[in-house]
Amino acid sequence: MTEKTKSGRRRFLLGGLGISGALILGWGVLPPRQRLKGSQTLPVHEGEIALNGWIRIAADGQVGVAMHRSEMGQGIHTALQMLVAEELDVPLSSVTPFAAPVDKIYGNMAMLADGLPFHPDDDGVLKRVAQWMTLKTARELGLQVTGGSSSVKDAWQPLREAGATARAMLLAAAAQRWQVQPGECTTQAGQVLHSSGKQLSYGELAATAVNMQPSHIQLKKPADFRLIGTPQPRREAGLKVNGKAQFGIDAHPPGLLYAALSLTPVIGGKPKSWNSKAVLAKPGVKQVVDLTTAAGEHGYAGLAVVADSYWAARQALPALATEWDAGPHSQLSSAKVFAELAEKLEQESGFTYYERGDVAAGFASKQVAKMITAEYRAPFLAHAAMEPINCTAQWKDGQLDLWVSTQVPSVAVAVAASMLNIASEKIQLHMCYLGGGFGRRLEVDMIRQAVAIARQTEGRPVKLVWSREEDTAHDMYRPAALARFTAALDAQGQVLAYLNRSASGSVTHQVLQRSFGVPGAGPDKTTAEGEFDHAYALPHQKTSHVIVPTPVPLGYWRSVGHSHNAFFKESFIDELAAAAQQPPLEFRRQLLAQQPRHLEVLNAAVEKAGAVPAGRAHGLAIHRSFGSIVAQVVEVSIEAKQIKVHKVVCAIDCGIAVNPAGIAQQMESAVIFALSAALYGEITIEQGRVMQSNFHDYAVLRMNEAPLVETVIIPSAEAPEGVGEPGVPPLAPALASAVFQLTGQRLRSLPLKLG
Repeated sequence: MTEKTKSGRRRFLLGGLGISGALILGWGVLPPRQRLKGSQTLPVHEGEIALNGWIRIAADGQVGVAMHRSEMGQGIHTALQMLVAEELDVPLSSVTPFAAPVDKIYGNMAMLADGLPFHPDDDGVLKRVAQWMTLKTARELGLQVTGGSSSVKDAWQPLREAGATARAMLLAAAAQRWQVQPGECTTQAGQVLHSSGKQLSYGELAATAVNMQPSHIQLKKPADFRLIGTPQPRREAGLKVNGKAQFGIDAHPPGLLYAALSLTPVIGGKPKSWNSKAVLAKPGVKQVVDLTTAAGEHGYAGLAVVADSYWAARQALPALATEWDAGPHSQLSSAKVFAELAEKLEQESGFTYYERGDVAAGFASKQVAKMITAEYRAPFLAHAAMEPINCTAQWKDGQLDLWVSTQVPSVAVAVAASMLNIASEKIQLHMCYLGGGFGRRLEVDMIRQAVAIARQTEGRPVKLVWSREEDTAHDMYRPAALARFTAALDAQGQVLAYLNRSASGSVTHQVLQRSFGVPGAGPDKTTAEGEFDHAYALPHQKTSHVIVPTPVPLGYWRSVGHSHNAFFKESFIDELAAAAQQPPLEFRRQLLAQQPRHLEVLNAAVEKAGAVPAGRAHGLAIHRSFGSIVAQVVEVSIEAKQIKVHKVVCAIDCGIAVNPAGIAQQMESAVIFALSAALYGEITIEQGRVMQSNFHDYAVLRMNEAPLVETVIIPSAEAPEGVGEPGVPPLAPALASAVFQLTGQRLRSLPLKLG
């Protein structure tokens, strides 16, 4: 590693200290704070006993487990319940989930630590110190966030400790009652057993156990797991089938009003004049609310019509006859965005995320036989979650109730409290299931809007619902990105030097400003992740990124930077294999010779895919993201000049597979999500306006287009890593590889379109 790389990382860390340095220096020498007990006692129902900040036990032995992460279809509630049930020795059927309150012990530490821009193979002192400081900062911040494929990874230790501690307390309670040593007792299926034949249920012991303070807590070894590692059906599936599951859009408190939106058609615009009188004359209409001040930084200004039904509110919108102030971005276009990205790449060196060896010397070597260059592009993308954006709010008697599908409950409460200038204790957050998130519900714009409207409804609750058209045209989009590669090969096809430079806007900079009021500055790992942190053994390499600020609202999109950077990197590796006159598989095997876990995943995917049928081709890609390694083999044909995907084999090493059934479901979900983007996904901007509005012009994969997906889970004893997002990045490059083999066309822009 060169000194230049180290200096770049120091600049990053010092930039972070500029924001949180006072906090870090103030308590950085102290030991980490515990995550077992919250700042307040865990809420309980009559007859229940809370044993710690995660677990409560009822008299009938039913175990309540606090769900501190949002269930948005990824099956996380099932996995989290499994962690507790394993260590507590109870059947999964006896566990009941409930929404965790807002408390710092539920903060997501792993996600923030994963945001550091270090190479995965780096084990240096600087990285360890930075991770330690970041984890401590995360513990103090206590942000309850579901994102970054971090839920199981973050909960792996505290939830198991909560279960093991509760089990030890119950053992101690039984031993005290029987006047024996705790070591003489065992647990099984929610019972404490003694060798004499005595037994007591957890429900019978809970009231005594709450006063026990066991001195030694022992977590199970993986070899002793009975539940973890076994495929389990989704525990909330029944509620979704019978209609009892409560999503945000299902909220229906008494006296409910409804609000429909009309947002600025031009990015950065705002309403200038409108006809409130005409709208108020419409049947059922109660109010017109100006939401301009609720838009905040990088948000959308607009108007809301409040009525006694959503239909009445929607039907009244045209009567607003709004005249819009287009603002400063009325000439913005996708073409201009990409032109600026290209210009900045020419003018600026950007931030170097990783550098090894001497790239300039590699390019100047006399051994160079070929120079390969390529440029890749990826467009803005919308999230297109199935449940429309919504939020229900009631502001009454100095108290706020919020019903919302959100990935950031603690941020939602903080933002609402700030808007109303009240303490967070005055807010009751009713957590709901999410009908898809993909990063869109990391945002709090819908909460700002709903609270702003509720302030004017005289105590009545109001449900704000975005139309699909407003959602598509007013999203927080995945950034448009441009990447350039140059590589030198010797006569034997060995890579001598590798240069990767890219440019895009920064999601993190915008989110910090939009959600926390903190100006974004310095490098943003998400812009270059998937490019600088690859596992290929390249002797001279350098990866840098130029952040190009944009007025287009940007947000985290499933797998974030990996979603397009994997396409860039893996596609270029394919181009290098072709230039070296080697099969893509063998070329990768050589470059991954010192990466046994990568090789195992790659070989497993290829073996499972088997022989390619006549008239079709196999494309492959391998990518590490969120700690997990995923290889995919995509089986493709060309029919009537259209790309058709028949089958995708997906192999994953995600560490210990807590719920193999859930992992397979997430790989299938990721393939469909990624394939939709690879074939169709594109948000285009003209004259400051988003051109797409609904699924007719922002398509997602239809059922008849969905391929067979086969998942291979690599056995592992390593701690769990991410699952929800890692299945997305390899799909597009594997698909492009197969298309090249069939047609000879090298598709370098997303979505993939045959010429």
